[in-house]
Amino acid sequence: MTTPPPSIAFALDLAQHQLTWESLLHRARLGEELGFDALWVFDHFKPLSGDPDGPCLEAYTLLAGIAASTQRIRIGALVTGMTYRHPSVLAAEAVTVDHISGGRLNLGLGAAWFEGEHRQLGIDFPSTGERARRLEEGIVVIRKLMTEDGSEFPGRHYRLDGATYRPRPVQAPHPPIWIGASGEKLMLPIVARQADVWHHSGSVDEMVRKSRLLDHLAVQAGRDPASIGRAGSVGLSQPWDAVRFRIEGLAEAGITHINVDWPTEGEERVREFAATVIPDFRTA
Repeated sequence: MTTPPPSIAFALDLAQHQLTWESLLHRARLGEELGFDALWVFDHFKPLSGDPDGPCLEAYTLLAGIAASTQRIRIGALVTGMTYRHPSVLAAEAVTVDHISGGRLNLGLGAAWFEGEHRQLGIDFPSTGERARRLEEGIVVIRKLMTEDGSEFPGRHYRLDGATYRPRPVQAPHPPIWIGASGEKLMLPIVARQADVWHHSGSVDEMVRKSRLLDHLAVQAGRDPASIGRAGSVGLSQPWDAVRFRIEGLAEAGITHINVDWPTEGEERVREFAATVIPDFRTA
């Protein structure tokens, strides 16, 4: 087996749909206990599986509770739909979680996709192009509020007029900005201009192709492609040899972060992964 670079990091998806706070806290503490580097919740108000009217706790209040109940593990929402909150409100929420966690927040952002959820809850769901533009404007607003006083931004969708928000984040200049994206015409160019880390959950071949395109787009945007981290995902329900094979392929493709989906088999499968697979991809 080819050993991936030692910088590879593993994150656990808590999959909060249909779960109580007590169950989610258990999963978060389990991830920290087992040595995962980070954990993720998702940013939805409706479950993505099971009973559509079942419980689904809100992302940022949930992250605040997890932040206060853990010590080491990084936390975030993969990803936060820019349509759900005004970016100025999201910036304040993110800074608050960053402080509660002592600087452990990853700020995952995206253009949003769940049209049915938007319609049910009365949240506007613009066209694909407008959602992409809102995402990029929102990122500019968030970054300005986290780093500047008296910020001005005359955006098409969002505006700042002499805006200052305090406190600054614990992480300087701001928490890492992750962008979840697959679209090559609208979204990957935004990643190239704005992201600290790019996330996508495609096949290894797709990840390789899109990562190479991202390199090209980053150069066009005047950025060093190496400054943009790459993140992929792996499921745990396949045989361990298949799981290892995917991780190896992603690592060889330059993926530096691997997000682990919570398996239908439950906690014991997660424990087995942490005990028998993660050590194969870490150096002493």
